[in-house]
Amino acid sequence: MKKVLLLFVLIASTLKVSGQDFDKEKIVNRLADIMNRNYVFPDKGKEMHDLIKGKLKRNEYSAYEDEASFAQALEDDLRSVIYDKHIRVTNNSQRAEAIRNRDFGPGPRSNGKFGFEEVKILEGNIGYLDLRGFSDIGQAEDVAKPAMDKLIKSDAIIFDLRRNGGGSPSMIRFISSYLFGDEPEHLNTFYWRPSDSYSETWTDPKMASQTKPNIPIYVLTSNYTFSAAEEFTYNLKNMERATIIGETTGGGAHPGGPSIIHGDFIVNVPRGRAINPITKTNWEGVGIKPHIELPKEDALKKALELARKAIASK
Repeated sequence: MKKVLLLFVLIASTLKVSGQDFDKEKIVNRLADIMNRNYVFPDKGKEMHDLIKGKLKRNEYSAYEDEASFAQALEDDLRSVIYDKHIRVTNNSQRAEAIRNRDFGPGPRSNGKFGFEEVKILEGNIGYLDLRGFSDIGQAEDVAKPAMDKLIKSDAIIFDLRRNGGGSPSMIRFISSYLFGDEPEHLNTFYWRPSDSYSETWTDPKMASQTKPNIPIYVLTSNYTFSAAEEFTYNLKNMERATIIGETTGGGAHPGGPSIIHGDFIVNVPRGRAINPITKTNWEGVGIKPHIELPKEDALKKALELARKAIASK
């Protein structure tokens, strides 16, 4: 009997320790405050704040007994106000520790390629880049520069973004600088809610070893293509600089970043929005419709066909 009692005490103690950071009241109150202060649309941020605080007051979160299901419930509630795919609530101790240390995780650079999964010149002098993520150029320049220096020597370039979930606008700027002329081109404008300010991104011809404003460009997309990968696609489509082939993209145009809520609970907060200088809007919630709609598996074949025709016509 003593052994059974001791085991019960040990189990109870373990459960208490593991649940120390699982304080629903603190989590909800902090999350409500974060979204109210930072979400790109103030009225929606306030609506999220009121929704989850109200549910807490009515004890509607009592059924969630583990961190994962509670995080998912909070994410679902926030997205019920506005379906923004950049809003994510998770519970992850390793990720939380990395954020506290200002190390935002391996991302597309985890294998040393910084997202540049495959760079090659195909038959007919067609450049091909399988780009899995847009890393910050400050970290990835040693990989990005030789890749673009190689591709720009071809007679057409295919950017394969079918497995690209996004990343940094700085890489968009770097790659785009090879694709226009000797004068800077306005790529995008961002509005940032926390600072109530705007920022712009422009090409910089000095970043490129060579510029080719007339080289045929093809961008391959899928429904997975998201965020920064969509910005790159949207920029080139509206500047009439590329042919987009594949599927309509995911529809995420609100950049932001992670914030610690409480303990190991994390929320990704969309703090800004893209404002294209041509359309004066963005692709949020609707994605980008390709010029040529095809199943993603057929996009590369079509791009090669078009590239060969474009090269032959020259």
